[in-house]
Amino acid sequence: MLTYDSCSEESPETISFKESLECLKWAYKEYGEDIVYACSFGAESSVLLHLISKIKPNARITFIDTSLHFKETYEILNKVKEKYPDFQINSICTNLSLEDQETQYGEKLWEIDPNQCCQIRKIEPLKDELKQYKAWISGLRRSQSATRANIKYLNIDHKFKMIKICPLLHWSWDEVWLYIKLHELPYHELHDKGYPSIGCEVCTTPICEDGDLRSGRWLNHQKTECGLHMD
Repeated sequence: MLTYDSCSEESPETISFKESLECLKWAYKEYGEDIVYACSFGAESSVLLHLISKIKPNARITFIDTSLHFKETYEILNKVKEKYPDFQINSICTNLSLEDQETQYGEKLWEIDPNQCCQIRKIEPLKDELKQYKAWISGLRRSQSATRANIKYLNIDHKFKMIKICPLLHWSWDEVWLYIKLHELPYHELHDKGYPSIGCEVCTTPICEDGDLRSGRWLNHQKTECGLHMD
């Protein structure tokens, strides 16, 4: 079994998966119950959940509940639970309430220091959750942004010290939506309202038609990633 400690920087480059389904089949065969999908419930999640259900109907799914999500995010979460009743979906969150965060760091930390807010409400909870696994699955795609252009199917995740698997890395945005429509999958309603990338409600805005897919995140800040995928 490949683990973080046993991998070198060159190891992932020697393994090639032609199709996302084959990538997932390999992942679940390799890691069994020691792998989890960290799901954001965006469009890519609709595709991955459907693919995973074909291979591992009782797969472990983790959702980071920041307490700042859109109501539509919680709605799609419930729809997914109805469609895939055997999935083991676990919502995780920080122990720091929004009220305590305001007392400790000031009002609207997401505006003052969005990196710190993401650290508290997203990165630390996932870090604690992933300690019980050897690998995790992500819906990253190369075309999403420049910071994701070099991802591979199999990655050494230095931040969480484990293996990160990205089955959709080669998919285009149009291909994601073609798959969703073809299989009539439930998806996040805000995608129909100009939100291609959806995070917390306080940090996400719709974009113009020709805008970058992630340009609606952390408006007015030099920030394009929450930090989960940054070593």
